[in-house]
Amino acid sequence: MARIKYYYDTETCKYERVKVRRSDVVLNLLGFLSVAFLLALAFVPIYTSYFQSDREATLRKENDELRLYYELLGKEMQKTNQMMAALQNRDDNIYRVIFEAEPLPTSVRTAGVGGSERYQELLEKGLEREELILDAMQKIDVLKKKMYIQTKSYDDIANLVKNKAKMMAALPAIQPVSNKELNRLASGFGYRIHPIYKVRRLHTGVDFAAQRGTPIYASGDGIVTVVANNSGGYGKEVQVNHGYGYVTLYAHMDNFNVKPGQRVKRGQCIGYVGSTGSSTAPHLHYEIIHNGQKVNPVHFFFNDLKPAEYQKLLELAAVENQSLS
Repeated sequence: MARIKYYYDTETCKYERVKVRRSDVVLNLLGFLSVAFLLALAFVPIYTSYFQSDREATLRKENDELRLYYELLGKEMQKTNQMMAALQNRDDNIYRVIFEAEPLPTSVRTAGVGGSERYQELLEKGLEREELILDAMQKIDVLKKKMYIQTKSYDDIANLVKNKAKMMAALPAIQPVSNKELNRLASGFGYRIHPIYKVRRLHTGVDFAAQRGTPIYASGDGIVTVVANNSGGYGKEVQVNHGYGYVTLYAHMDNFNVKPGQRVKRGQCIGYVGSTGSSTAPHLHYEIIHNGQKVNPVHFFFNDLKPAEYQKLLELAAVENQSLS
């Protein structure tokens, strides 16, 4: 039974019945509902944080597991990038140095993998944590590009390995005359006293003193490009192009044993020691030209000498004396 409320009217000195208007009821109801709603907004998060439903608990657990796996994936990708960097470093600073190849430009290794349109289909799905997924996808694509470039680089190295055997055979790596006793090297590379002009001049090769008719051997595989008979200077000379930027020159010969265009092998007799041209005694003047520059031939006598013998030859070649031509 509803309670009836009264109020005391001072004018009539009577208790009058309180009349409740419908609008007041509505306002009171709305006020109650508003307060209840605000309390609910404050109470629900607190409640759900301590008292989760089974579904919420399952989703929260899955979310935590996914975040953990994403962090582990990031660490593994970081390790993989470090391993890739190590492979790139070995490629540029070891393998390519051994095979005398230029390292890959940084611009090639760090080339891009496309713009954001590459991931447009993923963006259109409206994923809630799309920034995490996009970040992982971009890192994976960059790593895949690095791996692809590295595999192509190893293909190049494989081709260089195939050609290395030819290169090693072509290098002028032996003495051009028999010198087992190491007593035939008469003058080395560098400034020496010229035997005719008696002035100190650059001697661009090494002189091997030997009897006339001593066999001269090609120091590496190659093609004979010059067979010349000069009245002065080098006298009778032969030049062999070994490829890879190397050319050898054999001067003051007595006779030839090859013709222009002929292919020769390392150790093959190409002529005989003489004293033609500007020469004061029978000997072989031997030069190595690499990429157009004359270099010290003694640094290439490593294929037929033991370490101790090579060291002795270096000491003999360093003596500043008078050349034979």
